[in-house]
Amino acid sequence: MTKLHDLAAAGTSPWLDNIRRGWLKSGEFKHMVDDGVVGVTSNPTIFQKAIADSDDYDDTIASLAGTSASAEDVFFELAIEDVREAADQIRPVYDGSGHLDGFVSFELPPKMANDTAASIAAAPDFFGRIGRPNVYIKIPGTAEGVPAIEGSIAAGININVTLLFSLAQYEAIHMAYIKGLERRLAAHQPISDVHSVASFFVSRVDTAVDAQLPEGSPLRGKAAVANAKLAYQRFGEIVASDRWQRLAAEGATVQRTLWASTGTKNPEYSDVLYVDELIGPDCVNTMPEATIAAFMDHGTVARTVDADVEEAHATTAALADAGVSLDAVTHKLEVDGVSSFSDSFDSLIGTIRQSLDAQHAA
Repeated sequence: MTKLHDLAAAGTSPWLDNIRRGWLKSGEFKHMVDDGVVGVTSNPTIFQKAIADSDDYDDTIASLAGTSASAEDVFFELAIEDVREAADQIRPVYDGSGHLDGFVSFELPPKMANDTAASIAAAPDFFGRIGRPNVYIKIPGTAEGVPAIEGSIAAGININVTLLFSLAQYEAIHMAYIKGLERRLAAHQPISDVHSVASFFVSRVDTAVDAQLPEGSPLRGKAAVANAKLAYQRFGEIVASDRWQRLAAEGATVQRTLWASTGTKNPEYSDVLYVDELIGPDCVNTMPEATIAAFMDHGTVARTVDADVEEAHATTAALADAGVSLDAVTHKLEVDGVSSFSDSFDSLIGTIRQSLDAQHAA
């Protein structure tokens, strides 16, 4: 037993925010699962680093170089192969947890973030191509993503809603999940094995807010946890509502809150700040491997996510008094997040295209 097992017992499932083919082949990933990792998230930035910084994918790229496959086709071949393998290796967790954990997340192409129709069409396509039940399709919680989330849930696709920063976003995508389940019920379709998590980003909020505060401000390093705790408070209100309880009575599972971007960016803050402060029921924390190692070494397991909520409210009020608009900060973070993933995806495709061209020239 490790501290990750203790974290899961406290209601917060530890997931790995990374995927690498070398780990899947070497047994390192299985070792992480033995240590208590119960899920995996991926995104274009993660795949860009994995493919550009290793030779794990060279043989597969070479085998596809002589075909008509585009660089984008090759990427999806590589990514889907990794997601399938990870899903197979973590499948015992999925089966043993009653389908609560043991998931691997796969993100739709970033260019679809603001395209509802394309997302609704692509989610079942990729889910079917991957061909594993323990997979989440990631859709950003943008304004255009909200109806795509509802439509995908209605179609029975497991959805990881990503790039959530604001309470308004958080509430909107919860309503989309609820509406999608209600549509399934109305169509006499089962809802007990359709799952979703809401990926609420944490550390980036502190980075953005701290930049607007003077040196030595007592509000530095406080905004992200406060914002997250208020989101969790809203989660509690939603699942206590009559509307949700009617779905729960039909077997629906809650849309758990997934704390994302939990690696500490500021070295002056604890390297387990965004884990220690957000522990409690119905949560997931997806961590880079350095944060997992730090938490296993010196993290503290205690129920904290719904503690000091009044202080969280006071912090957001104090930030407003200091001239910091959380609404403006979180909106910019959402826009920048979509742009960053799109840039990573373009870079990734460029890397693969170079490899394909080199193979052709050889």
